[in-house]
Amino acid sequence: MHRSRPHPSPDGAVRSGWRYAGLLLLAGLGGCAVGPDFRPPSPPTHARLLAHPIAATSGRAGVPEGAAQRFSHGGAIPADWWTLFHSAPLDALVHQALTRNHDLKAARAALTVAHETTLAGRGSYFPAVSAGVSASREQDPPGALAPVPSSNAYLYNLFTPQVSVSYVPDVFGLNRRMVESLRAQEDAARYQLIAARITLSANVVNTAVQVASLQAQLDATQDQLRLNRQMLAIVQRQFDKGYASRLDLAAQQSQLAQVNATLPPLRLQLAQQRHALAVLTGQFPGDADAAHFTLDGLTLPSDLPLSLPSELVAQRPDVLQAQANLHAASAAIGVAEAARLPQIELSANAGSTALAINQVFHAGTGFWNVGAAITAPLFQGGALRHQERAARAAYVEAAEQYRGTVLVAFQNVADTLVALQQDADGLTSAASAADAAKVTLDLSQRQWKDGYANYLAVLNAEQAYQQARMTLVQARAARLADTAALYQALGGGWWHADAHTQPPSDGTTHDQ
Repeated sequence: MHRSRPHPSPDGAVRSGWRYAGLLLLAGLGGCAVGPDFRPPSPPTHARLLAHPIAATSGRAGVPEGAAQRFSHGGAIPADWWTLFHSAPLDALVHQALTRNHDLKAARAALTVAHETTLAGRGSYFPAVSAGVSASREQDPPGALAPVPSSNAYLYNLFTPQVSVSYVPDVFGLNRRMVESLRAQEDAARYQLIAARITLSANVVNTAVQVASLQAQLDATQDQLRLNRQMLAIVQRQFDKGYASRLDLAAQQSQLAQVNATLPPLRLQLAQQRHALAVLTGQFPGDADAAHFTLDGLTLPSDLPLSLPSELVAQRPDVLQAQANLHAASAAIGVAEAARLPQIELSANAGSTALAINQVFHAGTGFWNVGAAITAPLFQGGALRHQERAARAAYVEAAEQYRGTVLVAFQNVADTLVALQQDADGLTSAASAADAAKVTLDLSQRQWKDGYANYLAVLNAEQAYQQARMTLVQARAARLADTAALYQALGGGWWHADAHTQPPSDGTTHDQ
């Protein structure tokens, strides 16, 4: 006698389905992520900033910006390093730039984009749940083979609310590597923001120094212009009385014209630097604040920090950004490898269907289903294999870019240290030359007035003194600008003021 097997109860089928889904879920959670685990590159241990270390620069007493500068290895770098120049107008201008500069605002927005993209990527860790309601009016032909409602009506309404759940277990770590890559890209955006902040502050300081330098050069040129006019008047009177030759008069007129010709280029450069300062602070060139900077209003820092080579790579935001890009490239290898492996998808649907809206949740109208599917790529024309090879090549590219960035960082610091040393020597020489030129000019003028010297000697002495004053002003500005460049090359002390490095939002909701 044939005995039929009993049909499983609905409750037992539900329990079996969810048990099957739970086993697959545990298998996905327990899986390992394919691809390499990222390890940050080791800092250089034997690298040297300079072949011959510098402990201090030379100094020249009695000359502005002539103090010797001492280097403190491992010294602290303040985040507001520009305040070491002790200039209230400069502090206000840097603060204004950090608040209003549009490039910096764009970098902050880029960090927000990266942060929210990372949070969006984390949604792949959770099941996707959706709900829907459908309503339709249907008519079946009388001779149709399809089922009809129990009322045998061929024209009826159908209401179906249901909830759908789908989940892809991260068996091989595809989602984990993807989120890892997104987090690394967020780190890169954060360090790009830090670098933009440091570059902006350094540009403001450097531009302010250039404004002060050009203003000083312009003042010196105008002084020389007044002196040349006075000398021309004297020569003109002597020529009228027959005590000076036509050659002396023409030489003085030529000297006056030459000095006068240097004014337009200086005025142009000064206007351009003021316009640049306005744009850096988020203003139109015509709306710039008339902040007056002088070299005498800036103080040269005498104690300078100097990072150890092993610390420099952890301080420079461009190096850290290159490291974050390397991390993202490493995670991309895992994403490419996981894309070539099978993917499992779990799904479940539950709902109700009825002919009337008021009967939707009555007994006998419910339905549900639980399913699982596995998909494995078999043939993609070699696309997945080449994508993985491309990801590995991109990692090599990022690694070489990281090494190149480290070398450039060391080069920046080394160049700045040499520049500071040469600036100090150059200022000493420029100050000596200016002093000697002033003495020569005074003696030449005295001898000429007493009739012991030719006027051409006075013109030569005057021209030498003018050039010496210009050189001294430029040497003073170079020491200030290169000191700011050193703080920028060392990373700007951003780790002491990390408020701007935090994500712009810390939301962790996953409702959409």
